[in-house]
Amino acid sequence: MHVTSETPPEHVHSKAIIVIHPGSLNLRIGRASDLNPLTVLHAIARRSRSNGQIIRDSFLPERIDLSQPQEFEEARLAVSHTLQSCLQSDGQRRYATPPQQIAAFNRRSEPEILAPNGGDWIKIDGDVVIGNDILGINPAEPYNIHFPFKRGDFNVHSGPGGSVTAVLADLETIWTHVIESHFHISRKDFKHHKAVLVVPDVYNRTYLRELMYLLLTKMDFGSCFLVQDHVAATFGSGLSYACVIDVGDQKTSVSCVEDGICHPNTRVRLNYGGGDITQIFYWLLQKCAFPYKDCRDQNKLDAMLLRKLKEEFCHVNLDICGSQEKMFLLKQPGKPVMQYTIQVGDECIVAPLSLFSPELFGITGPKSIHTQKPSPGDPEDPHDENYLRDIRRRGMKENLDQASSDISETFLEPAGPQNNLPEDDIVVDAIDNAPVGNDREFVINPGQILGLDQAVLQSIDRCPNEDLKRKMYGCILVVGGGMKFAGIGTWLQNRISLQIPYLYRAEQLDIITNPRDMDSSMIAWKGACIMSCLETAHELWISRTEWEKYGVRLLRERAPFTW
Repeated sequence: MHVTSETPPEHVHSKAIIVIHPGSLNLRIGRASDLNPLTVLHAIARRSRSNGQIIRDSFLPERIDLSQPQEFEEARLAVSHTLQSCLQSDGQRRYATPPQQIAAFNRRSEPEILAPNGGDWIKIDGDVVIGNDILGINPAEPYNIHFPFKRGDFNVHSGPGGSVTAVLADLETIWTHVIESHFHISRKDFKHHKAVLVVPDVYNRTYLRELMYLLLTKMDFGSCFLVQDHVAATFGSGLSYACVIDVGDQKTSVSCVEDGICHPNTRVRLNYGGGDITQIFYWLLQKCAFPYKDCRDQNKLDAMLLRKLKEEFCHVNLDICGSQEKMFLLKQPGKPVMQYTIQVGDECIVAPLSLFSPELFGITGPKSIHTQKPSPGDPEDPHDENYLRDIRRRGMKENLDQASSDISETFLEPAGPQNNLPEDDIVVDAIDNAPVGNDREFVINPGQILGLDQAVLQSIDRCPNEDLKRKMYGCILVVGGGMKFAGIGTWLQNRISLQIPYLYRAEQLDIITNPRDMDSSMIAWKGACIMSCLETAHELWISRTEWEKYGVRLLRERAPFTW
């Protein structure tokens, strides 16, 4: 008897697609048919060689020496004064409990011991530990811990494990282990699956090329395509256009997306994110006599606790005034289980507002901004944009030479000395390098850090036409896991409304923080799943055999973004 399958063909197809969204802290990965991705710590621990140097990447951005905190104290006071001048929703003026009063309570607060021991460290069989299990490794064990991504890009540095080759080896080990152990797909069956990789909007071409080699040649997936995180976010949100703000753990990026295209001139990546906000919150807690005195931000479990406290305590709700009593549990192997009672005040609002008072981000060191740069050229791609530009220049130069000789012949004038000057090169370069749209650099004052509202305003200002700018002010999408604070969308809306150019003030400024009631940290992953299952996606896939034959040239022809 013939039995018909009840599973629709597109569902079978989506089950064979693995969508990978790597981040600086977490890896989000799953089948395109899954409702939500698996989220795991994007890190690897390898047993150190005997007497070898122990290298451990920090679980939080590292703080600078705060023995001279004068400038940060001034920035904190400026935010506090702004909050005191705000009104509650009932029109009453806000009030704040002085930090000294909160500190006096916290100094008197004694923890309650609930159990003598918080459990045991995990027993390790092999030389490699991946993902969340790293948190259970005894610090006395000789393991090196590496995060392959840092500040939204490859974690490349001069120390051990900091080469591009080492980063790619770590990625291969992590991704293969997660796919095999959590999705029960054997490595030898990868060739029957497809992979979609979510990449940054401001990308390094060399790294993307290496990632394609990793997925198609090393990991042996049948085919693959790349999608930018901001484009994926608009798909996941069901929007055809948006100014996308993506706040991750260690980076914040802004760009304007329209009809699946991320406009190159509007892209900017800032070297701060949720991890930096955690460090600011920890500094503010210490100023208020944080009762867990043994807390160390370099300790991985303490770092994760501080993240949890930030997520639970921080908000931008102006109706919450004065001191609030909170409780948290400390449960770590080798320590008693303790419950702390703590008072917090406006520190819970000041930390998230550092996105708009970025001087506070100096706590984790100097910050740089990144924009999409022109390609420096690729020896594997003989017809890259530099080649095309040279061809255009040559063609225009020949046309100018031909026009010049035609004019000379027409008027029967001998070529004078002035015609021997190399002016044609200048003319051609000037024409060829004329900026398309707004191609100027993002503006920051010397020694300062670009705040989130300024990044949004400058990104939209770089859109190629007025109509697009108007559309972007009407739809600002906030995604990522680093800005999930109640009320922060309203604060962002007010900040931008005050600075929006007069020409666009009539527009309805719409800030979307929870599209489709989804977790904002999963939006880009979900969008990549949707894209991979579209009928038009078959034009994007690059097969292993094609990649081996044509290499990086395929990205220029098929990548759903300007290569």
